[in-house]
Amino acid sequence: MGIKIDGKELANRIKLRLKNEVDIIKNNSGKCPKVASILVGNDGGSIFYQNSQQKVATSLGIGFDKVNLDETIEQKDLENIIINLNNDNNIHGIMLLLPLPKQIDSKKVTSLINPDKDIDCLTDISVGRFYKGEESFIPCTPKSVLTILKELNVTLEGKNAVVIGRSDIVGKPVANLLTKGNATVTLCHSRTQNLKTITSKADILVVAIGKPNFITADFVKEGSVVIDVGTSSLNGKITGDVDTESVLEKVSLVTPVPGGVGALTTTLLLSNVVEASKKYVY
Repeated sequence: MGIKIDGKELANRIKLRLKNEVDIIKNNSGKCPKVASILVGNDGGSIFYQNSQQKVATSLGIGFDKVNLDETIEQKDLENIIINLNNDNNIHGIMLLLPLPKQIDSKKVTSLINPDKDIDCLTDISVGRFYKGEESFIPCTPKSVLTILKELNVTLEGKNAVVIGRSDIVGKPVANLLTKGNATVTLCHSRTQNLKTITSKADILVVAIGKPNFITADFVKEGSVVIDVGTSSLNGKITGDVDTESVLEKVSLVTPVPGGVGALTTTLLLSNVVEASKKYVY
């Protein structure tokens, strides 16, 4: 019988370490790590996420600036706000919540963020650094996947890892991070043939396809580790891509949804703020 990974417990463990790190920065420099979270308009999901960021930041002693803007804002005005945040040495991380209103050129606005403050790895420069193996911030959802594996002492080197889903925000960066950890990685997608044959050989299986309960026991290897990144609404409930109860009979570890990967993302986003602040406070 496998174990359900408690993402909230892992997040709390990381928060304790982060809180200690923030206290050290404050004591040594007299300054506080600080993030600006930019919300344009009234998207419900973005409002929820921004409030979650603020709650966690406050609990860690991290400064938090809400930059809430009207959905009718003009392109140039938003650009100027980002430029001003880039030039403000008291702001160490910039989070631009997406989606943006139709009148805004999202790619152009995103590209203005200083890569040294780009805590969610949105700019082309940050993404280029990430894939070239240079110093960069890791997108928080892929970072959550790798953090779970690290915190639970799951060895990557030499292991057969399979990632289902090739999105730019989850699948591809997760595959890149697993490769950096010296796993042998297969990236699968909607056109992959004989999927069960591939996944049933995986020591580590990461699923991010948005199909509720798609992965059942016959997809997984005995004793494997399964990380479920999927979130879909099914019968009014948030549901992952993995049928958790089904695979528990075979796997060693599996992340539930909710309470798995998603429980860590905001905490790890703020860990990037703490890292960013070190370039400015010391």
